[in-house]
Amino acid sequence: MRLFLCEKPSQAKDIAAVLGANRRGDGCWLGSGITVTWCIGHLLETAPPDAYDARYKRWVLEDLPIVPEKWKMQVKPKTASQYKAVKRLLGEAQELVIATDADREGEMIARELVEHCRYRGPIQRLWLSALDDASIRKALGALKPGADTFSLYHSALGRSRADWLIGMNMSRLFTLLGRQSGYQGVLPVGRVQTPTLRLVVDRDRSIADFVPVPYWAIDVQLLHAGTPFTAQWRAPPQVCDEHDRCLDPAQAREAATAMGNAASARLVKLRTERVREVAPLPFDLGTLQEICSKKLGLGAQETLDVAQALYETYKVITYPRSDCGYLPISQHSEAPAILAALGRADPSLGELARHLDPLRRSRAWNDAKVSAHHGIIPTTAAQNFERLTGKHRAVYTLIRARYLAQFLPHHEYDRTQADFECAGQALRAVGKQVVEAGWKRALPEALAPAKGREAPAPQNLPPLTQGQDYPVAGVTLKDLWTQPPKPFTEGDLIKAMKNVARLVEDPLLKQKLKDTTGIGTEATRAGIIQGLLDRGYLVKHGKALAATPAAFSLIDAVPRAIADPGTTAIWEQALDMVQSGEMSLEEFVAKQAAWMSKQVGRCAGLRLTISGPASPAGKGAAPWKNKRKTTGKRKAAPTARRKAKPAP
Repeated sequence: MRLFLCEKPSQAKDIAAVLGANRRGDGCWLGSGITVTWCIGHLLETAPPDAYDARYKRWVLEDLPIVPEKWKMQVKPKTASQYKAVKRLLGEAQELVIATDADREGEMIARELVEHCRYRGPIQRLWLSALDDASIRKALGALKPGADTFSLYHSALGRSRADWLIGMNMSRLFTLLGRQSGYQGVLPVGRVQTPTLRLVVDRDRSIADFVPVPYWAIDVQLLHAGTPFTAQWRAPPQVCDEHDRCLDPAQAREAATAMGNAASARLVKLRTERVREVAPLPFDLGTLQEICSKKLGLGAQETLDVAQALYETYKVITYPRSDCGYLPISQHSEAPAILAALGRADPSLGELARHLDPLRRSRAWNDAKVSAHHGIIPTTAAQNFERLTGKHRAVYTLIRARYLAQFLPHHEYDRTQADFECAGQALRAVGKQVVEAGWKRALPEALAPAKGREAPAPQNLPPLTQGQDYPVAGVTLKDLWTQPPKPFTEGDLIKAMKNVARLVEDPLLKQKLKDTTGIGTEATRAGIIQGLLDRGYLVKHGKALAATPAAFSLIDAVPRAIADPGTTAIWEQALDMVQSGEMSLEEFVAKQAAWMSKQVGRCAGLRLTISGPASPAGKGAAPWKNKRKTTGKRKAAPTARRKAKPAP
């Protein structure tokens, strides 16, 4: 019997249908000489400390560190019945095809069962990125030898054991230290969750410590044949900060008065350049979560759940837990079929279809930049579009738009910069005129990228002539404040986790974090944030995240290395060596255990002070609350008509 081992029941059902295994068995689908079974995520888990010694049921400082001599796995109680079915089928199988998700974690889900159940037969690997029939058939025709992906298992197992060592030892250590100071809650510590928490703590501190600084700006309204347009005052460099903001109110008032009394401004320099913007890449999961948070108000886990349903239930997109926005060149040949399916499923795309070119190959198709999974794109099963409603339709529309953008021209516009002289003061007007909408035709207006909060809206300048004078219609002196950093939203925090390399100084570690797209994975980041919320380390105020007092205390107490994303980079380098065979799994785990033992020894004598209890979700004051309100401007001086004095 040939056994296919899948990661989830829905995945098994789809693969079984293509294989003709249509009879339902005990925890499996049956066909002629073929059986398809499934896991439910991990059916096994690393055993807790008390499985090694009963004394570890009690948390005692003297028992730390806990380092297993021989690692044990145990069956997860909630899915024990499915484990029994898989174990029985592995015992009957003559050949195994691993059909779990095509990544490090998927490899571990299958291989830990193979090892635990002592299966010793031949193994092949199904490498699958979409669950529509065409993609499944294509992958079945290109099975990999099992040996090709085995090293992924040891890499995943090393990561799992290192996480266990940190989680079990450091969480017990700091919880016990907290109890000594009167704090009765659990203080969990983790390789990824603790650096993530530090990001929020650091941001909250920068907001709380922020001191607003006043600055001044001047808008001058000019006229061209009766049509108004706006130019901004360019203050002398000696009175400006590094962002060209004027910090001298006297200079600003003097300039406003002079220009308010001027009859006109002369155009001294005019320059227009054609700007071409390439289409954004198809989504990876992190970018999708970021955009859905910003534009749709969805949480990171909510976005992942919706994307997973679009993949598994509706089958309208490819594998969503991807860290890559690029596409394999071989996939380009499928574009005409996908575009045709999208058009048939949604007649509203008819106008856009006139501009689509299925032969266009954008920068997205690049084999050198494709990782284990390619970007998230629509499948040919687009007929299910009519079944989508609410947030499922909204998220799918985003994913579809990014794919359609690959077959549209560049977005082109003319950027005009006009420099004026007015009463001895410098002015500049900037205009934008769209020449070719290009790929932006595919983006719904509501989902277009947001402007920065201080970015002026682009204006269409009238036809201007260098050397000509333009009447001054009004002058507005603006009295503004610098702004603190924004608090993180879930989408912002996902982005910060991906781009955490910017916080690391060592060039090799910085590059490693870039290569591994930061801390956490596309599949785990949402769960990490949700875990921090559930444990009371983070609270939400609307969309904004804030750290609780317990979070501040923990980040101040843990060893810097554990809260430092650079540590994750060092681990990933070592895990790469495990995957390539340069380092054995045993050597990696031994080094992690030695490092952890050293950290426990250094911290065991700390006196930990928790500044307050962990707040229940949704409660507690954010660090930016109850502070001086700084909305960006205090009060704009009234417009000064030509020849009239501006307000002081």
